[in-house]
Amino acid sequence: MVDDITKKKHMNFKEIAAYSLGLFGFQAIVGLLNSYQAEFDASILGADIAVVGILVLVAKIVSAVFDPIVGNMIDRSKSKNGKFKSMIMYSIAPLLIMTAIVFLKVPFKGAGLYIWIFVTYLVWSLAMTLGDVPSQGIASVLTPNPTERTNVVSISNTFKQIGFSACVVIVPIVCLIIPNGSKVFVASGETDTPMISSEYFWTAVLTAVLGCVLFALIPMLNKERVPYVAGEKTTFKDMMNALKNNKPFMLVIISYFLGFGRQMAMGIQVQAANVILGSQNLVAVLGIVTAVGSMISMALCPVLIKKMGEKKVYLLLSIYGFAVSVISFVIGYFYFRNPESVLLMVLFYASLFLIGLQFAAVTLMPMIMTADCVDYYEYETGKRMEGAAYSILTLTIKVCLALGTALGLVFVQISGYSDTVTQISSGAATGFDLHTKDLVFFAYTVVPGILSLLSIIPMFKYDIVGEKKAKIATELAKRRSAK
Repeated sequence: MVDDITKKKHMNFKEIAAYSLGLFGFQAIVGLLNSYQAEFDASILGADIAVVGILVLVAKIVSAVFDPIVGNMIDRSKSKNGKFKSMIMYSIAPLLIMTAIVFLKVPFKGAGLYIWIFVTYLVWSLAMTLGDVPSQGIASVLTPNPTERTNVVSISNTFKQIGFSACVVIVPIVCLIIPNGSKVFVASGETDTPMISSEYFWTAVLTAVLGCVLFALIPMLNKERVPYVAGEKTTFKDMMNALKNNKPFMLVIISYFLGFGRQMAMGIQVQAANVILGSQNLVAVLGIVTAVGSMISMALCPVLIKKMGEKKVYLLLSIYGFAVSVISFVIGYFYFRNPESVLLMVLFYASLFLIGLQFAAVTLMPMIMTADCVDYYEYETGKRMEGAAYSILTLTIKVCLALGTALGLVFVQISGYSDTVTQISSGAATGFDLHTKDLVFFAYTVVPGILSLLSIIPMFKYDIVGEKKAKIATELAKRRSAK
């Protein structure tokens, strides 16, 4: 019986596909807000892009308080449909509605505009949390087999990464569909027509509808197989003790905070495309090149984990991320000064692809490690507390993503980006100077690389690997079969 639980495959193709497509749909919505909200607020609503970055950061931190509340609601749930699946269903309607509202063109100016931006993004963040915490946490109960769980998390997070980058393809397509939508602002001076607001709104509606339909597949087709005590009362003190007494999980969280800017490039990808490639519509080029490397990284991760273990893979990818980010900046530095060089152009895009190979460390490994830490806590205490663990993880991810985006937008602002955009629009300039290109690309590559290196410090003490991990899985299987 024990051997059956820990080695047998429990999930069929339909369930794996539903979970993967569900995460794809959810992250398509998150990626749209992350990549285009600041540009919409600045170019259409007239807000200062650096102030928007600060407002997003504050809203993320405020809404992060909601994560442990959702986690507590999950752990207390008595729903017959499953504690994770029921919470996902509750999130769909508010997420769809608020995604569209964030991209409405409103007549507010001054303080009223910034209040609108802050409040709408805060409410959207709360709606997103309702779906984010359970969709991440459900991975720990889909199968009791840790090897199968690693494979499923790897596959689903590959789709998740594709979904997060989907907006860079969706927006240009909507540009072609919406009347005059193709007349998007181009930094080279080919046109002085700004991106129209209807393009943003209908992109948001399309992404929200498709994303929520796919997201609904998770509760419709997946099963929660790992047993837990339904309606178990968990106080916030219990949640904090769960973090305090779960040393491996604490190491995962500290590591994520130290590397908060590893995904900073995603937050400024639209501005980077405008500066480096001459048009924000070409953001798909930057996004796809890096995303391909990221997908390959996550596909190879289970193989690497099987050979090396989670800890060594994490350390390897993080150190690699620092090295390749610095190399990419050096190549970009020379390419910007010699744009006619075919060799430098090839090396430039190749380096962006190589940067993508590190991203399993930031998108996939924390998910796998958190599931292992939930098992470890159950092994030590008899309580699983998936809701608490994954609410803390999603809280960490949101705050770190907001910190990274805010820092990236500060670099964009001090680079002279906004002033140059205004000058190009008025015909006073034809493109971005080398100073702006260097500083934006530094924020796009080197800063995330440095933080990636910092993130490895706590992981030297992480030990839920190898024989210890196998022992925990086997012992838990024995306890469950005995019950």
